[in-house]
Amino acid sequence: MQKSLTFKNANISFSDTGKGPVAVLIHGFLENATMWKNVLPALSKRNRIITIDLLGHGKTDCLGYVHTMELFAETITAVLKQLRIRKCVLIGHSLGGYVALAFAEQHPQKVKGLCLINATSNEDTAERKTLRLRANKIIAKNFINMVRMSFTNLFGQVSKTVFKEEMELAISEALKTPLQGYIAAQEGMRIRANKNHILTENSFKKLLIIGEKDPVLDFETSLKEAEKTNSAIVVFSNGHMPHIENKLALNDALLSFLKNC
Repeated sequence: MQKSLTFKNANISFSDTGKGPVAVLIHGFLENATMWKNVLPALSKRNRIITIDLLGHGKTDCLGYVHTMELFAETITAVLKQLRIRKCVLIGHSLGGYVALAFAEQHPQKVKGLCLINATSNEDTAERKTLRLRANKIIAKNFINMVRMSFTNLFGQVSKTVFKEEMELAISEALKTPLQGYIAAQEGMRIRANKNHILTENSFKKLLIIGEKDPVLDFETSLKEAEKTNSAIVVFSNGHMPHIENKLALNDALLSFLKNC
């Protein structure tokens, strides 16, 4: 069921489905809660699933031109407070993983498990930070082409053909993101700090789901991160978008993780 609340004068849109242990699903950059449509039916059979549109995405308003990971996390806190949820499992894709880490830093006692899907506790590389700055400088002049290009590049060459229809649907959702939401999230990701300690210093369950052909996160670096932070790992053979490229396998991995939390 779609719901909303007001946070710092901004409307926050979220859904609350199913009964049982709580899991919060946090979407990625240029996505919204609809990205979980293939995951939700399986996960909500035995769990209470909360999905949230992050600031500047989906049906949620923007709050300025810098959405830090900590500010994003505060919206998660506001939703859980309204729903009177004390503990949950966090599952975040890409940007959503960075937000989940920020929430876990703010409220470690509320976290039963943390799953990063194609996300990292490392900060951006210098090259990535430069790319984000460059994107924010040119996005206003060519929003549609920039969004289409950046989203398409998240898929491998084979996936672009095999999942063409699903990719186009995802792009149509991405194009609903307002310019302000794009800029604010890019800047927030650019300035985020290293969060390795969140994984190494907490006792909750941890899982990294990574793609061998992920064009955003280096595969070998992700493997080293899992080892360094003592996190469990699931590897898919495709790229950055397992909810499209590896639907059934992702469902199985998430169900198994939730069962163990």
